[in-house]
Amino acid sequence: MVFLKQNANSILLCVFEAIVGILLLVDPVGFTSGILMALGIVLLIVGVISVIGYIGMEASEAASSGKLLRGLLALAAGFVLVFHSEWLINAFPVFSIFYGLAILVAGIAKIQWAVDRIRLGLGHWGLPALSAVFSVLCAIVILANPFETMVIMWMFTGASLVVEAIFDLVVLFFSRRYENEY
Repeated sequence: MVFLKQNANSILLCVFEAIVGILLLVDPVGFTSGILMALGIVLLIVGVISVIGYIGMEASEAASSGKLLRGLLALAAGFVLVFHSEWLINAFPVFSIFYGLAILVAGIAKIQWAVDRIRLGLGHWGLPALSAVFSVLCAIVILANPFETMVIMWMFTGASLVVEAIFDLVVLFFSRRYENEY
């Protein structure tokens, strides 16, 4: 129980990562469209609330609040996401570069974790090293983008998210278990 309390954030992040990966595997375009639509609706609501808040403020307070600007920007972004989400879906290759870079950085951090375990004499560094190698390889594949279609890229991304989440959970569990032995 202590393990769960101490690692609740990491565990939740891994579960979230796995759920997103599964949803991307099942219906990549539908999932992405749904996320963009939901975000657009939230931005439209925030925009309306900001504009109404601006209108209800005293003129001198409203002039320095920036609420009208924020509200109109949120409305514009929400409109684009709700009614033209395909623009962002078509821009997914750009987002995949950022995702690939993030996975690469995470893989490099995992390399340091494995090396630190070796240097500290903690042993059981193989699983963190394997996780690091997997992360770096996935990042290289995503950044090289050898895929014929974006749907295949999304499916690969989903699969890599699921495997990453499983690796991270296993490494988290076993690293804590082995550290308690020392």
